[in-house]
Amino acid sequence: MKTRFQLLLLGGLGALFAVFAADARPIRVLVWDEQQPAQRQAYSNFLGNEIVAYLRKQPGLEVASATLNDSEQGLSSAALDRTDVLIWWGHQRHKEITPATGKEIVRRIHAGRLALIALHSAHWSTPFVEAMNARAREDAVRRLSPAERAHAVIVETNRYPNFFTPPKYDALLTPAALYRKSPDGRITISLTLPNCCFPAFRPDGKPSQVRTLLPKHPIARGVPAQFEIPQTEMYDEPFHVPPPDAVIFEERWEPGEWFCSGSVWQIGRGKVFYFRPGHETFPVYKQAPVLKIIGNAVRWAGVAKN
Repeated sequence: MKTRFQLLLLGGLGALFAVFAADARPIRVLVWDEQQPAQRQAYSNFLGNEIVAYLRKQPGLEVASATLNDSEQGLSSAALDRTDVLIWWGHQRHKEITPATGKEIVRRIHAGRLALIALHSAHWSTPFVEAMNARAREDAVRRLSPAERAHAVIVETNRYPNFFTPPKYDALLTPAALYRKSPDGRITISLTLPNCCFPAFRPDGKPSQVRTLLPKHPIARGVPAQFEIPQTEMYDEPFHVPPPDAVIFEERWEPGEWFCSGSVWQIGRGKVFYFRPGHETFPVYKQAPVLKIIGNAVRWAGVAKN
């Protein structure tokens, strides 16, 4: 039998937990999908809606969808204000999203108000490229001492969206920074921005093996140590992006290609996760491990917003 003190203590704890529960809110997710007609080959109701349907079954998430054809391309300030985690899938119409829109998304990421999950062909999407540009600038300045940073000027080349050309295998790995110090102490950083692509791809649908490199990372929770994607497109390293803070998954193909297929970056106070699998004509987003990874990534990216 509980004493009066124990009952009072339990009652107080219950009230405290009730306050925390009232303050907690769902992680707000916006799944943005270009909605290519080719997606119909694998998804009767589009690829993005497949992800939405899965996420809506998961507790603690509030999920909305948007497309390129929505008002303001589904990316109005009001829509972004209602979003903690933005999941992005695009392929053929990247240039229709302006750099200004990408920079506004990255401004929110940098402030810790938004996180980005970029899927497959979104490696060349405006938000992901602008996020990688921002991280490249951070990395370039981070190499300098605090005193040197006060006198540093960055001169950028390879500005998106003017390239859209995959790099050669022997091309300079980007981003790349060249430092020049003048007699007056000023430092000029010639920064070649990341191409955000890779030398080779092969959309033949051959299988890949995904290996979990960091099983203790929150994004890998409950994910097999290794699993197969029966049909997918191949991307081959090197990936022209800033060095990730962590590479969680690696993907390999029988001919010998490989790719860092699940990588994360911190940008300011915000988070970015790139997950490579997911070509639109193959039912990759119907696989349990793939959907599990996306769900885990949402919780990892959105946890700080609650």
